[in-house]
Amino acid sequence: MTHDNKLQVEAIKRGTVIDHIPAHVGFKLLTLFKLTETDQRITIGLNLPSGELGRKDLIKIENTFLTDEQVNQLALYAPQATVNRIDEYEVVGKSRPSLPSRIEKVLVCPNSNCISRSEPVDSGFAVKQRNDEILLKCKYCEKEFTHHVVLAD
Repeated sequence: MTHDNKLQVEAIKRGTVIDHIPAHVGFKLLTLFKLTETDQRITIGLNLPSGELGRKDLIKIENTFLTDEQVNQLALYAPQATVNRIDEYEVVGKSRPSLPSRIEKVLVCPNSNCISRSEPVDSGFAVKQRNDEILLKCKYCEKEFTHHVVLAD
């Protein structure tokens, strides 16, 4: 909200608000998680001012609620995100993503020789955290990549 208490992105009556997405990541989330494959209204705020992040993106999806699995997959892209469940314009639930042990059907293996690149199979990665690095291991070629390499693909 601005200092004069006006919403910069319209409130929703019922649905999900993904807040505190790092700036320039909102569109990637919409694409990867196929959030646009719905008839429900989606409102996006890009490069909004944020005291915590400087700038942030925001996604509001009406009449749609994310599963725990979907929320946790956000941890790769937006570890500081807040996912709010809205009902009658009020926040009725709030969660933060935690790193999942696996990510299925979302990412593409960066190994050009991986069978998942040429065959009609769903991708899958085991997720590990080592120090400050997040590593993803492809279930097909078994190669391990830093999450930055997989996300850039």
